[in-house]
Amino acid sequence: MADLLPPPAKTGRLESNLRRVIDGILWVLRTGAPGRSLSEHEFGPWETVYGWFRKWTPSGLWDQILRCLQAAAVEAEEIDEELWCADGTVVRAHQFAAGGRGGIMGAFPAGGDHGVHLS
Repeated sequence: MADLLPPPAKTGRLESNLRRVIDGILWVLRTGAPGRSLSEHEFGPWETVYGWFRKWTPSGLWDQILRCLQAAAVEAEEIDEELWCADGTVVRAHQFAAGGRGGIMGAFPAGGDHGVHLS
């Protein structure tokens, strides 16, 4: 999966820890909490996490990561290549999920459709 991520930029800025960024994005999507609720200590600045999210979503990176993870799980015989699904009966919303804007993009500031559709 590391091959899918962009190489470090050759700028004067400090390099972002992309593992922390991905963890932050997944935390927001999993919990439904607002992006500004991210723990800066755990995930870094929410603006950095959001910036990478906006950059990677239209590029199709999330689809590539999903295919890579699925292929690894099939190869390890952890899932059946023909049949797999998520059981939605045990999905719980985070306490911050109530009362927010609908959809996963409600987790981050307004900005339109970013191409992430979980269906």
